[in-house]
Amino acid sequence: MGVLKGVLKEELRNSLQMKNDYERELAELPRGSLARKNIKGHNYYYLQMRRNGKVKFIYKGKLPDSEIEKYQEAKKYRAKYRKLLSRVKKQIRFLRSALRGKESV
Repeated sequence: MGVLKGVLKEELRNSLQMKNDYERELAELPRGSLARKNIKGHNYYYLQMRRNGKVKFIYKGKLPDSEIEKYQEAKKYRAKYRKLLSRVKKQIRFLRSALRGKESV
């Protein structure tokens, strides 16, 4: 049983490291997402984000395609990292309970 516990502890350490990596990657992404509004035939962009529990729109004006693409990529990566973070958190909970001996049979 000692070998199995060692493997579980190592897996737990790896999972905790992955969790920290995912959280760091999420923190490095630009906050918010772009909202496009068409006013009198012209597209204007607003940065949409939460502040103090409320949704705020910050006017950005007309943006170059490169800036728009940056926010679209950030949105994809944010979804990806949130999904991975959710999985690794479940794995950590499972490993901790297995190491305590409360594993379901």
